[in-house]
Amino acid sequence: MNNKTKRFTYLALLSAMAITLNLIETATIPPMFGVFRIGLANIIALITIQVLGVKEMIIVNVMRVMIGNLMSGRIFGSSFWISFGGVLLSSIVLCIMHKLKASLMFTSVMSSIAHSIGQVCVVAFFYMTGYIAVILPYFLLLSIPTGLFTGFIAKIASERVNPLKK
Repeated sequence: MNNKTKRFTYLALLSAMAITLNLIETATIPPMFGVFRIGLANIIALITIQVLGVKEMIIVNVMRVMIGNLMSGRIFGSSFWISFGGVLLSSIVLCIMHKLKASLMFTSVMSSIAHSIGQVCVVAFFYMTGYIAVILPYFLLLSIPTGLFTGFIAKIASERVNPLKK
């Protein structure tokens, strides 16, 4: 199998894993405080950027949001746009942290924080109110342990798939 085919296969597998984790978390794990999720699919984004690169991580994140929301029947609804806003800002931060060669744990926490900020910004835009910002400090506090958790899992997994690196 040539390198291009191998990379495409890994990209498809990582996308499928991210979509699956997203759907499983949505269906089985109740959100903390009614609205905050752990973000298990972010583990796959962290692994993808380390193993395959930035472009592939963006593809995995977009596929996760698009297909995950399509499969759960929420495509282009408010929850889709909230999710998309979080993933967009999170992906930008992942790219910056990757370029700066930041540690995986720090990258994960920063990505988690960015995801929360992106979601709050989209909600503020949709409902044309800044009052949603009062929840942001709580989201930021919760982003730290969830970012550490997903970073820890991604670190362990990345070490196991290290032979896939270029």
